[in-house]
Amino acid sequence: MKKTQLLLLISISFALLTGCEAITGKEIGRLTINKISKDTNNLIIKDTSLVLKKDEKIAFWSDMDMEYKGNVSLRFKIEILKNNENVGVLTIDPTDKNITIGEVKTSLMNKTSWSFTGKNSEFTIPEDATYTFKGILIASDNPTLKIKKAEIILKK
Repeated sequence: MKKTQLLLLISISFALLTGCEAITGKEIGRLTINKISKDTNNLIIKDTSLVLKKDEKIAFWSDMDMEYKGNVSLRFKIEILKNNENVGVLTIDPTDKNITIGEVKTSLMNKTSWSFTGKNSEFTIPEDATYTFKGILIASDNPTLKIKKAEIILKK
């Protein structure tokens, strides 16, 4: 490959990445949960803390890759703390999304393989502060469920 072709390919790739960020927002944090919390004695909690300004809109995106037989119900529970004080809890169904990127869903003989990135919800920052987002993943009882990836992406 010639140097000019390589530079053109790099430029196109950069333009596509920055163009996508302009549409979907810039990632500012990620909760790499990736496992189901099966009981209250063994919660798998992931968190991130961010310094945020009043009126900033934070979008919550789910980045999922899973397999299961039959049906399954999933929920992310995200506790929002402001300067270590509870502000509220968001409950997000990752499959309930209003923007979807790169979705691949295959169902064959009652087995589903599904991966996607999707925008689920937004939160407006009430005042300047350090905010901590703590998340867990819970699921309906389905022993065939295999989570390959289950992450919450915070974007603004």
